[in-house]
Amino acid sequence: MPTIHDSGYKKLFSNKRIFRQLIETFVTEKWVKDLDFDTCEIIDKSFVADHYKETESDIIYKIKLDKKDLFIIILLEFQSGVERFMSLRMLNYITNFYMDYLHSNKRLKMLPPIFPILLYNGNRKWTAPEAIAELIDGTDVLGKYGLRFRYFKIDENAFSREKLLKIKNLVSTLFLAEAHYDIDVLKNEFLNLYDREDDKTAISLLLNWFLQLREHGRIASQDYDKLE
Repeated sequence: MPTIHDSGYKKLFSNKRIFRQLIETFVTEKWVKDLDFDTCEIIDKSFVADHYKETESDIIYKIKLDKKDLFIIILLEFQSGVERFMSLRMLNYITNFYMDYLHSNKRLKMLPPIFPILLYNGNRKWTAPEAIAELIDGTDVLGKYGLRFRYFKIDENAFSREKLLKIKNLVSTLFLAEAHYDIDVLKNEFLNLYDREDDKTAISLLLNWFLQLREHGRIASQDYDKLE
């Protein structure tokens, strides 16, 4: 049910605490430790081309990295199949962002950096190339003039149950529910979250996510009752 996931995940990751845990826990880049999460804000505008708006969902954050603006774009992918040309779609998305940004900032001399994240929760293993160069025949012949672009993939199903149980935060609990559903394990994880997590609003958002799943018949009513 892509629509349920799109709207539900947008609500979840629009919470700054959940967003921070996603980045700090699952983005394995050295510069993450230098992000100033006190400055993060959601950009409430879509830069997706018109013919993608019905099938893609996005969240855009602006945050300071070394006192300069960095944009982090999270593209939610909940289709049943693997999109081989996702890197092309992502690149198109980013160039649309830059063109709009340039139009809004006439005196701009340099463009801000953008970090693109694909968040995927489909059942099939994500096998699509993350680098667009892998999709262009003979790109190596062009040397430095060949097209270079890569997105960062977070595949929920790629994390083992054991690893997620060790992390013990809001996002790992969400991934645990999606990839390794066990209501008794989840109940214990929620109890632990209430003990450890200061942001009760974020926990409520996660619980509401399960409520939406129950209302759409994705989980049993008695399972939700245990969590509530």
